[in-house]
Amino acid sequence: MRASTDEQDAQRAKGALQTFAKEQGTKVHAWYWENESGASLQRPELFRLLDDCERGDVLLLEQVDRLSRLNAEDWQKLRGDIAARGVRIVAVDLATSWVALKADEQGEFMARMLDAINGMLLDMLAAIARKDFEDRRRRQAEGIAKAKATPGKYRGRAVDTEKREAIRKALDKGLSWQWIQTNLECSRATIASVSKGLARQ
Repeated sequence: MRASTDEQDAQRAKGALQTFAKEQGTKVHAWYWENESGASLQRPELFRLLDDCERGDVLLLEQVDRLSRLNAEDWQKLRGDIAARGVRIVAVDLATSWVALKADEQGEFMARMLDAINGMLLDMLAAIARKDFEDRRRRQAEGIAKAKATPGKYRGRAVDTEKREAIRKALDKGLSWQWIQTNLECSRATIASVSKGLARQ
């Protein structure tokens, strides 16, 4: 489960995924969530998940864009890594991927055909997710440029000073970034920003 910012709830989809797994006659064995951009390969929790996987395991997602908003090159790297580990991707919004939950019931020919179809659809949905990301970034930049052209209108995003102070104290105590991210509900980008500020002092 992934959300892009600290203000979004990465665990929002947990109930829907539990319901889906139950309907499919299976269960989720472990949960991973992170507040990181899907447009970056700097995804510690995603790669911890993959390191924990065994061949034949299923990576269950609400939507393909929870896995990736990557550019084409980075998406191919991630897809290749997942394939090399023998991990199957199932997305609730991609019905053809659901058969991976019953892969043992498929013959070799059908399994290969379904893998090919799902690979093509995953690539297509990943490309759509990337385009949506780029479109939103472009519209945001246009909105900021327009606001900056209007005196007194553009103020930027408010800084959560209380959270940043809590992060600073946690870093001072030597707590790990993973502990801070989980317990203070913040992104690694925010932790890095606070850490950089401390290094300047």
